[in-house]
Amino acid sequence: MTIHPTAVIEAGAQLGKNITVGAFSYIDHDVQIGDGCIIGSHVTILRYTSLGKGCRVHAGAVLGDLPQDLAFRDEESYVRIGDNCVIREGVTIHRGTKLGTVTEVGNDCLLMAFSHLAHNVKVGNKVIVANGALLAGYAEVGDRAFISGNCLVHQFVRIGRLAMMSGGSAVHKDVPPFCTTRSVSLNKVMGLNDVGMQRAGLSSEERLTMKRAFKMLYQSNLTVSQAIAQLEEQFTSPLVLEVCEFIKSSQRGICTFVKKRKQDV
Repeated sequence: MTIHPTAVIEAGAQLGKNITVGAFSYIDHDVQIGDGCIIGSHVTILRYTSLGKGCRVHAGAVLGDLPQDLAFRDEESYVRIGDNCVIREGVTIHRGTKLGTVTEVGNDCLLMAFSHLAHNVKVGNKVIVANGALLAGYAEVGDRAFISGNCLVHQFVRIGRLAMMSGGSAVHKDVPPFCTTRSVSLNKVMGLNDVGMQRAGLSSEERLTMKRAFKMLYQSNLTVSQAIAQLEEQFTSPLVLEVCEFIKSSQRGICTFVKKRKQDV
């Protein structure tokens, strides 16, 4: 264990094996840090925050601060971060806003510089949140999703598995799994995240099936409910059914389709 002499570790903090803590960092009581974590300089980790094994937290990050919610009454709530996450400079993650609730980050995630996770956000495994992206309260992000730089995600919005938000886009409606939003746009998808699906190991046949399903959902003259009925009738693919279930459970509606611009191609 290597702890810089200027770091402050409060009594009651639980530190795993082979921890490194950099200069002028602060670790509060009721904090748990897993084995092999590297905490950089000027990092603040406040009470009720836990990090899994092998995480790396870079300079200036603040984890577990109070939620920015006027209704918050200092209830005991939590931040839980999984294993092998990388949290870059200036990232902020806030505690849940109600008693016993959690802001949660899965395993193997990368949160780039100055991104923000508000209270009660849930981020899946292998998610990337790029520089300056802002996720409001109760937003949910599925496994392997990619949130590009300076994206805005409204509260309670869901980003589906393997979806990709292109740079500067904003959503206050759900982004279905496997879809890609258009840069500098509001609530618009422009196609499928084909590269992401390939990297996740989806076969060419599976990707072709998703293209057919996308066309039925977004490029037919069917309403969303009609398209869902047709998809469930014509497809047996678990991927297509995943999209159908995602849309049927949406409380905010889903993003609409817009054709790619030349600069998006």
